[in-house]
Amino acid sequence: MKETAVFAGGCFWCIQHHFDQIKGVLKTIVGYSGGNLKNPTYEKVLSETTGYSEAIKIIFDSDFITYRELLIEFLSIIDPTNEFGQFCDVGDQYKPKVFYLNNEQKELVEKAVKTLEGFLKKKIAVKVLEFKNFYSAESYHQKYYEKHLKLYNSYFVSSGRIYHFSHITPKIKEFLKNNLK
Repeated sequence: MKETAVFAGGCFWCIQHHFDQIKGVLKTIVGYSGGNLKNPTYEKVLSETTGYSEAIKIIFDSDFITYRELLIEFLSIIDPTNEFGQFCDVGDQYKPKVFYLNNEQKELVEKAVKTLEGFLKKKIAVKVLEFKNFYSAESYHQKYYEKHLKLYNSYFVSSGRIYHFSHITPKIKEFLKNNLK
């Protein structure tokens, strides 16, 4: 069955690349979520006056992967304790957020945040917000990693994500797999 997840975790290029590799993910779209302006643009979102976050909409087949599994992936590839943004990206549009689409998602995200807080012994900065809108980003942002592989790889390494993926992600993922029931 097709379902939807919406996450904001810093630069949407990196988030999209990760989720595009997961079996059961049917489609990903990068864009903007959470603000009030109609038809936001990248430049307007960067101004930090719109209330929008860089986000990803994930369409997935729940017969192959669950929302819980996608949430664990998301929480393990971001720095869930960074309240100012993600890695080298600082600003309101880069702060970690989960936009829930129903009560089941909300309850699971809230439980994950509490569980993760106990494990990391730090306050979790991930905001849990009701989904209200999503606007697709401009076409040049979609699948950026495919169009500009060298630039994307350089950014991924220099941003600090490479260290996180190799040292932190496996620990968070393993903990949540075993403790988020």
